[in-house]
Amino acid sequence: MATMFSPSTFFSTTTTTNTPNTTITSPKPPQTPPPSKSHLPIPPSKPLLLTTLTATLTATAATAAILTATPPSFADSTAATTYQVYYGTAASAANYGGYGGNSNKKDSAEYVYDVPDGWKERLVSKVEKGTNGTDSEFYNPKKKSEKEYLTFLSGFRQLAPKDLVLNNLALSDVNLQDLLASADNVTSEEKKDEKGQVYYVYEIDGVAAHSLISVTCAQNKLYAHFVNAPTPEWNRDSDMLKHVHESFKTIGSF
Repeated sequence: MATMFSPSTFFSTTTTTNTPNTTITSPKPPQTPPPSKSHLPIPPSKPLLLTTLTATLTATAATAAILTATPPSFADSTAATTYQVYYGTAASAANYGGYGGNSNKKDSAEYVYDVPDGWKERLVSKVEKGTNGTDSEFYNPKKKSEKEYLTFLSGFRQLAPKDLVLNNLALSDVNLQDLLASADNVTSEEKKDEKGQVYYVYEIDGVAAHSLISVTCAQNKLYAHFVNAPTPEWNRDSDMLKHVHESFKTIGSF
């Protein structure tokens, strides 16, 4: 007799026959798989954290350096003051060629001094030349009272004592009179150049202005070179003004 298989044999039903009585074991309920563990982010290891922190601090420091760096100063990059040599003729009023003076000053010059680039020449009239002996003058166009000029007087073979020379110069120069009257300090000294020519050097420190004066005698004339500036301009341009003052020489002594 053919044996027939029950479909239940393909399931998880177990039949145990111990005795004529048959014991049927109930099928196991399907096992619910345990819930999967959620995957939490793994924190970076300490070396990675330190590397990241170091990079961040470096970038921050670089940014701060850029932001706090001092921008370049255009004033600091400005080229040093340059000068032009002025050749003065010390011509008398009778022989003065009018505005513009001698057309060939270098050949007939009796003195020289340096003029800062950018300064302007004030043309001297015959009347002014004949009254106070002014021969040449240059000024800073940004502050006209910052200037240099030269006066001369004929008939002087040698210098008188220093105090007397300064007082005589003031007789024909009202600005010098005012400066001396309000001066806090006046100094004078005698210098000689490499050829032995004597120069009197005066420095007048006034309340509102400063002046450097150089006086010498040559070719039977007395030459006086003045460098004047208000106190603010003196404090700002003292090196330049001292250079201008020291550049004055009569022809043959440089």
